[in-house]
Amino acid sequence: MKLGEGVEAAIHCAAMLAGVQGTATMPGAAMAEAFGLSPSYLLKHLNALTASRILESVPGPSGGYRLARPAERITLLDIVLAVEGRDPAFRCGEIRQRGPARLDASAYVKPCGINVAMMKAERAYRAALAGARLSEIVAEYVSDADPRSVAANCAFVERHQRPQSSTKQA
Repeated sequence: MKLGEGVEAAIHCAAMLAGVQGTATMPGAAMAEAFGLSPSYLLKHLNALTASRILESVPGPSGGYRLARPAERITLLDIVLAVEGRDPAFRCGEIRQRGPARLDASAYVKPCGINVAMMKAERAYRAALAGARLSEIVAEYVSDADPRSVAANCAFVERHQRPQSSTKQA
């Protein structure tokens, strides 16, 4: 299974936004800069996260993005599904029913064993991602990463976050 680069970018952006204070926001351009990505490329993924209600977009010159809910309530599965879509990674095309050796449909009453095995793997993969909370990933990073990396990332967030008024904006 191969996930697109957008998944990595989306997870990193969500993790960065977990460090934003209160109702402050972070501009998409700043996150693109932080990860060496094209702003237009990243915007596509930020929009997907916003549509899935993982992020909240605040318009205006001092706007940007922030988490739409606490990091404890965001899983890696939430982010992956927002970026990659809800379809399973494996899609059985029932190719066993094609070609010169195919039989009448009555010969294929039992589900394809390959599809069964792949869906079992899909469920395990999704369960593992559903059990991984953004808050836990951020906490592990803060406790285990090189302190210079943590300090640099915290300083970046501090420099680029945009304070908002205490009223919630759309």
